Amino acid sequence: MKKKLTIFLFMILILNLFATKELIIGAKMFTEGYIVSNLVSELLKENGFEIKENFGLSSFPLRKAIETGQVDIYPEYTGTAWAAYFKKDERIYDPVKLFELVAKEDLERNSIVWLDMINFNNTYGMAVRREFSEKNNIYSLSDLSEYLKENKDIIFGVNPEYYQRADGIFSVLSYYEMDVPRVNIKTMEAGLTYTALNSKKIDVSMVYSTDALILKYDLIVLNDDKNFFPAYYPSVMVRKEILDKYPEIKDILKPLKRYLNEDIMIRLNYLVDVEGYEPKVVAQNYLKGLGFIK
Repeated sequence: MKKKLTIFLFMILILNLFATKELIIGAKMFTEGYIVSNLVSELLKENGFEIKENFGLSSFPLRKAIETGQVDIYPEYTGTAWAAYFKKDERIYDPVKLFELVAKEDLERNSIVWLDMINFNNTYGMAVRREFSEKNNIYSLSDLSEYLKENKDIIFGVNPEYYQRADGIFSVLSYYEMDVPRVNIKTMEAGLTYTALNSKKIDVSMVYSTDALILKYDLIVLNDDKNFFPAYYPSVMVRKEILDKYPEIKDILKPLKRYLNEDIMIRLNYLVDVEGYEPKVVAQNYLKGLGFIK
């Protein structure tokens, strides 16, 4: 009997060694979200994981998916978690402190682990055409607020998520005391706000600070002179149950912290948004260049 038990346990061990390591990875529905999630996916595939990709979700459905186990891992931003998910009003400008608070709360409340903070800040911003900025002497959000007191026909363009979020466009307008009719705020996908701004269909566009299209269209990002926008540093979130099962994930994804920064991220975004490469190809080529995948 003892011999049979030993053989049985040995067989279980062998089966576990050769069992398929499966993960579901999520991605947010904008260029940078696709690129970073593809970096995560390629690194894990190179290290023996079988990956199912659940890409192209907006923030709240993706957040719900990881909380309910429909997604195992995806990159998230500290500012989004703090303001949008945890409903915190306190403004924290130290990115490390914010990361630590978010990571602690998510682990305690939701058994979700935030891995290393990645070294770039993709915060929100509001941009205008350079000619509009220079003609009207508008270089900050306070300048825009003053301009709006005499010019009520200014059109804003934002993506649908930022239109709905508690920390979104209406919060910005309130904070800077901008009186803008709702009819003057148009919703469109994030990439389309740039072409709409460039073609003068809108006057002010929501942007992300690492967007390559800011460079392409030579836009002026208005200075957030009253410090409305919090830090939005990314980190890969993993369900604790998954990390306990596969603790090697933490080391596999270390290259994201070591080899991503703001300049590199803008360049990677540029390859997709301006030069037309697929996010997966950009991620693969970058990792191949660094020697992390074959």
